[in-house]
Amino acid sequence: MQLPMPSLRLHPGRGPRRRLLTVVAVLAVGWGAAGVSAQSPPGQLVPEIGREGKDVVWVPSPDPLVDTMLAIADVSKRDVVMDLGSGDGRMVIAAALLGARAIGVEFDPELVELSRATAAAAGVAERTTFVNADLFETDLSPATVITMFLLPELNSRLRPRLLELEPGTRIVSNTWDLEDWAADATEVLDPCPGFCTALLWIVPARVAGTWELADGELVLEQQFQMVSGTLRSGSEEVPIADGRLRGDELSFRASGAVYTGRVRGSRLAGEADDGARRFGWHALRVAAQ
Repeated sequence: MQLPMPSLRLHPGRGPRRRLLTVVAVLAVGWGAAGVSAQSPPGQLVPEIGREGKDVVWVPSPDPLVDTMLAIADVSKRDVVMDLGSGDGRMVIAAALLGARAIGVEFDPELVELSRATAAAAGVAERTTFVNADLFETDLSPATVITMFLLPELNSRLRPRLLELEPGTRIVSNTWDLEDWAADATEVLDPCPGFCTALLWIVPARVAGTWELADGELVLEQQFQMVSGTLRSGSEEVPIADGRLRGDELSFRASGAVYTGRVRGSRLAGEADDGARRFGWHALRVAAQ
């Protein structure tokens, strides 16, 4: 089934606002209102490109981009996908068609009603929920995947809340980043349909602090998913290299060995491989930063 084009919810800014207005004009000419409205169920609202909302306007984006956003997050039937600023529900419906349970958060009540009707027409009403709410006042914790198509200032406001989510939660943004929190993966559509970049972040566990090992100490510093620090054993102290988190999974190199482990609260346990043998290791956090 060919899905209708998913929505983009944007907050006007200065530089980004100029770009947005240009894109709105180009899309309106290139696609025309009929190209978008044909996807609305009979008797339902037909949203126009540039529809005004709460400090935002609605602009559709192409199917390949939504497919890419869901693919980069590896969305499956095990997931709960939450789309922030869900517009007419196209991202939510696409996620539900993959088998996920999907939630759309939208401030415009008319778009919420349209989304529900469209989900019913697509046969995914039972797997979708559309909430008429402000995304900044919404509990994000049920989600395993969050999708968003917002401008930089909204991403910046959301970032502290995103970092508080369960480690391993996947965040996917169209086009705009999360400042100095580097994306874990990026996909760029070619040819580009206007907005064409999907960025993925995986919420990292918090590991900064001092960890007690059976025969030493591990001191970790953290900048989002990037980890540095030292491994101490007796009088020897060596730096760790290539430290990285992927959700609650930590990996690093030290003293010629590759360490991998999983964070569970104040405990860290896993396996190390020095090329000659593999051995288990575990640590207990005794001080947090």
